[in-house]
Amino acid sequence: MEKRNGRFAIIEQLLADGIRYMFGNPGTSEEGFLDALSDYYPEFEYILALQETIAVAAADGYARSTKKPTVVQLHSGVGLGNGIGMLYQAMRGHAPLVVLAGESGIQYDAMDAQMAADLVSMAKPVTKWATRVVHPSSLLRVLRRAIKIAATPPMGPVFVSLPMDVLDAPNEEEVVPTSIPITRVAPEPEAIAKAASMLATASKPLMIVGDGIAYSDAQAELTRVAELTGAQVWGSDSSEPNMSATHPLFGGLLGHMFGEVSSRITSQADVVLICGTYVFPEVFPALSGAFAPNTKIIHIDLNAYEIAKNFPVDLGIVSDPKMTLAKLGAELEKIMTAEQKRLVGQRIAQIAETKKQHMTEQFEADKAVHDIVPLHLSQFAEELARHLPPNAIVFDEAITHSEELCRYIPPTTLGHYFQTRGGSLGVGIPGAIGIKLAHPDKTAIGFSGDGGAMYTIQALWTAAHHNIDAKFVICNNRSYRILKLNILQYWQEQQLPQAEFPASFDLCHPDLRFDELARAMGVQAVRVETPEQIKPAIAQALFHNGPFLIDLVISNEVPGAIG
Repeated sequence: MEKRNGRFAIIEQLLADGIRYMFGNPGTSEEGFLDALSDYYPEFEYILALQETIAVAAADGYARSTKKPTVVQLHSGVGLGNGIGMLYQAMRGHAPLVVLAGESGIQYDAMDAQMAADLVSMAKPVTKWATRVVHPSSLLRVLRRAIKIAATPPMGPVFVSLPMDVLDAPNEEEVVPTSIPITRVAPEPEAIAKAASMLATASKPLMIVGDGIAYSDAQAELTRVAELTGAQVWGSDSSEPNMSATHPLFGGLLGHMFGEVSSRITSQADVVLICGTYVFPEVFPALSGAFAPNTKIIHIDLNAYEIAKNFPVDLGIVSDPKMTLAKLGAELEKIMTAEQKRLVGQRIAQIAETKKQHMTEQFEADKAVHDIVPLHLSQFAEELARHLPPNAIVFDEAITHSEELCRYIPPTTLGHYFQTRGGSLGVGIPGAIGIKLAHPDKTAIGFSGDGGAMYTIQALWTAAHHNIDAKFVICNNRSYRILKLNILQYWQEQQLPQAEFPASFDLCHPDLRFDELARAMGVQAVRVETPEQIKPAIAQALFHNGPFLIDLVISNEVPGAIG
């Protein structure tokens, strides 16, 4: 196209980079840009969200599933403000989002006009990089830089402010694919030898891992090192199956809220290997005592910032987890003595038996509440597991009920189970929408609590509007259950007697009818309140051609609460 302007050039650049979706909510300052989209349909498609939070969350789900740059369009300062909470989620979760926001134009900078705002300053705290295009000749150069930064590990969201007059101006820049550097770097042999020596001589080794394992596809290498050392593996800032949850050495996830929960586990080890994560991501982390005195700490990550950020380490290695764990496994096999291997076998057997007993107790406890009304999620999850296709993808924002869900649909395979991360509520429904767009041939099912669902319930309209065949389950316990659990901890810490929970923790009077809300936005839905309704609802959801929601009414009991 001769003398095409910037609004066309930017779409051509995105197409050159294999980007075919834009998630957004339209505004006046982007109207010329959005008007150009029709010229590129169906190669390039706009996924319309009714609020900016939903656009960011759906893009986050798509980006997490594809591990590729994903474009979000927001509107000026007000739209960016709406999306900032979910951008924080994307930043904490290292999602490679490229966020574009329109503004009225450079020519109006001096006017302090309606909706004028310093967009770059607003975006900086929740992005990896934020900038503004100030001249038409650098529009595509800046966009390519943004895509490169978003997609280079450690991945993360970036922000580009697009003045309207820059987009309307002629653009003669050449469209070329973005150059994204390869960051798979291997450690020095001496570092591998030192790490292997520490682990081989450990009597109580422990591994702490996060989503850096998933991003580098290192699940097999991680599992091998765990088996060679007899180390129990715990997730920290871990929202994907970095190790199969069914493996005997997988201990679960460390505390999300309170550091003392994690410290009870981490302080028992004499050698700790941290890989692909940071320590520690709790809301109230331990300021000290997370590790026992004289514990040896090894930290492997591509992000040098995270190594020794909060606690000193004995060996920090900036390198790719997959390559490093592979070399570490080979070195361990080479140096470990017969006696060390015998002790490892004993440790594995003991850890496996303890885990087996714990799981048996949990399954027995679940059986004890079967057929009780209000229902427990465990009964629904057990039935769903019988019917869910093997290639199904689960997005789990069940929060306080995630443990029950994972017992029956355990996270085992990379790319097939995603949990919430970052702390922003409302990712479950739009996250499942993004995943289904990324994998139209697979069943995608999103779980959300009732509190989280109400943050982004409008996402159901997007699913219906674009006929995105995702399935949704709302765990409707009529409360902010996590707040009730947390205040129990607070009362205990402050040595206060238990009292009635604050009224603001309850979501009832009036009752939230998610089935009716869904149908009002074009999504078929059923409400499940009794045991006999579970199986028919699951069958209806899975066989329905189009989005479908199950409003699952479950118990709001709080373990540990008196009365």
